[in-house]
Amino acid sequence: MSKYTNFIGIDIGKFNFVAALYGSSQTYEFENNSSGIAKFLKQFKPYLSESLVVLETTGGYEMKVLLTLSKKSISVHRANTRKVKNFIRSFGSAAKTDHLDAQALALYGKERGESVDLFTPMSKSLVNLCELVQRRKDLKQMLVAEKNRLQAPKVSLVKDSCQVIIKALTEQIEQVTKRIKELISADSIFSARVKALKTIPGIGDVIAQDLVALMPELGLMDRRRAASLAGLAPIANDSGRFSGYRRTGHGRKDLKPALFLAAMAARNSNSNLKVFYEKLIARGKNKMVALTALMRKIIVIANAILKKITFPQQHS
Repeated sequence: MSKYTNFIGIDIGKFNFVAALYGSSQTYEFENNSSGIAKFLKQFKPYLSESLVVLETTGGYEMKVLLTLSKKSISVHRANTRKVKNFIRSFGSAAKTDHLDAQALALYGKERGESVDLFTPMSKSLVNLCELVQRRKDLKQMLVAEKNRLQAPKVSLVKDSCQVIIKALTEQIEQVTKRIKELISADSIFSARVKALKTIPGIGDVIAQDLVALMPELGLMDRRRAASLAGLAPIANDSGRFSGYRRTGHGRKDLKPALFLAAMAARNSNSNLKVFYEKLIARGKNKMVALTALMRKIIVIANAILKKITFPQQHS
């Protein structure tokens, strides 16, 4: 028997969102702001208490709706965009409008409602930490781009301009990093997690901070799900007698670059992780394959270490 009586799909846009109730051909459009969300709640009030609401990840435009619904104890699922697109394609439909997408999301909720995870809001401190870490990553990307521009032949005025921007970006990165450290120091849980992660060879301050911010689920799942969430679980490619090359893919954005740097450092460290990497190379593994395996091992170890902090009674 279904846990939900109604299923509501919401297609989020920057300025507006469209809502659809499963079983109805009618859709409703609202502004993506406090006033629009209040109108949506009033319009769908008869259904919300027994509903599963489904919406997609849309670069943050969904957060206000998500947090509002969550605060009101309404069951809401933030769907993986790739999964929803494949779900829609399975019906052979190529048409795409906001109204059709809202109806498709309502249908997705009806079909997958029993197995999907519900959205759990992050604490304000974690939201702030995530935004600061992401800002530092953006600034670093801009810094690399500006340094590359400086290397190309240019007139002196352009080079001077590049150097001014490089200096400004460097100062901003330092300020953001300082704020990240202050935020972590002020939170005992963040501090404990960063300290624990830094015991793993290859993980320093910056990577530990990235993992705490970008993968707060670490320590709350099994090792296979941790590897999958990081995009490091090998995907099977077998059919009959054919056994194809297995690749990793998907996973949460920005985790792999951090873990790649950790693996590079661990490979050069005096640790068991270096021994693990060298054994793979000795067995004829490609260097990139061995590094990927090392990245997966690091995230599995990180998950196990943080699990001891989260559930200490189970490891005493």
